[in-house]
Amino acid sequence: MRTVYHQIYDALFQAFGPQNWWPAESVFEVVVGAVLTQNTSWSNVTKALDNLRVLDLLNFSALSQLGPDEIAPLIRPSGYYNIKARRLSNVLNMIVEEYDGQLDLFLREECDIAREKLLAVKGVGPETADSILLYACEQPVFVIDAYTHRVLHRHNLAPEETDYHSLQEQFLAALEPDVQYFNEYHALLVKVASQYCKKRTPLCEQCPLRGVNL
Repeated sequence: MRTVYHQIYDALFQAFGPQNWWPAESVFEVVVGAVLTQNTSWSNVTKALDNLRVLDLLNFSALSQLGPDEIAPLIRPSGYYNIKARRLSNVLNMIVEEYDGQLDLFLREECDIAREKLLAVKGVGPETADSILLYACEQPVFVIDAYTHRVLHRHNLAPEETDYHSLQEQFLAALEPDVQYFNEYHALLVKVASQYCKKRTPLCEQCPLRGVNL
């Protein structure tokens, strides 16, 4: 059965087309990017990733050998670099300890188990964990972020106080589990929120969702 959530997707896809997320050259880069993108723009993350790439550190074996103090200056463009260096190091250490340093084993882990292990890592919240699960592990998990919450709240589909899990359940209850669909959907929501459903100056009259019967 088609729902309002399908209508939103259709309107956004018609307006913007495929977003080709996650922009990365490897699944490991997705994992790193998911941590670095916390509280910053993707352009800043790209600069930090480029720093690692130039030094041939965008691979698990190399980066996992570095401590937070060594990682921090390399990811400085991403902001909050000391905190993010510790969080990134914590994620890498979890893979070392739980999966003997074999990234492929982690990527093939059952979704619920992988999510539990990620959330047990200090500094990793639901959004970061689910981004890794969807974009790196290719699990049918719907990622919720501030953009998603803003779009749904402004279209009366979610109260302002709706928590992460409740909002995620709305999508999972309405949509069939599909990795590529969830991938594209999340990217499209980010697109419409950043271009039209802006935090302070929304452009409602030009928004692709204006004509959708919500």
